[in-house]
Amino acid sequence: MTASTDTAGSGGATGRPAPVRLLLVGAAVLIALALALWVLATPGSGAGKPSSAEPPAVGSADAGFARDMAVHHQQAVEMSFIVRDRTGDEEVRRLAYDSADTQANQRGMLLGWLDLWGLPKVSPDGGYMAWMGGGHEHDHGDDGRAANSGALMPGMATGAELDRLRKSQGKDAEVLYLQLMTAHHMGGIDMASACAQQCEVPVERSLAQGMADAQESEMTLMADLLRARGSAPR
Repeated sequence: MTASTDTAGSGGATGRPAPVRLLLVGAAVLIALALALWVLATPGSGAGKPSSAEPPAVGSADAGFARDMAVHHQQAVEMSFIVRDRTGDEEVRRLAYDSADTQANQRGMLLGWLDLWGLPKVSPDGGYMAWMGGGHEHDHGDDGRAANSGALMPGMATGAELDRLRKSQGKDAEVLYLQLMTAHHMGGIDMASACAQQCEVPVERSLAQGMADAQESEMTLMADLLRARGSAPR
């Protein structure tokens, strides 16, 4: 499932809507930037340290965070483009586009690092969040989603919730999106905070801390938007 599935508008010869193509271009630029910053993204590299240090191991916090947050971000991008087509409210549309733009670009960086490290983009054991420790491991059910919850990772929307969002319009869509994104941010902050403490690659730790800080701020904004609509986070 991609972010372009529910986006309205013509994308020209490529068939992709213009906003989606712009985000993909932005992600590609950031991947190129990540290539240029390979030395910075290598554990133990930097001033006075060799750039030939070993990349993170496949089961490391660095690799696990990059894999899992890329999946987490992809759903946020998808939900944001869905709601942009289902409301005319400029505040919510602006928030949705900003979220999609930011998270698509960050996702490009995370996937770019996995490529640089020569690591798979899917966990070898098929699960999520084992790198966090402390009982956070989230296993798949037979349908590829997490057992019991119907979501891949904590904070992520279920398939049924995404279907509800696609069928909603106006204020109903706004409220549901804000509630889903608030829960999504809570799960994302938990993961980003863990990486900020456990990851060994300095630039990845910095990115993770920036994610946590930015999403905390967005949660405050979303709570205000929900309050203005007579609702609240779930």
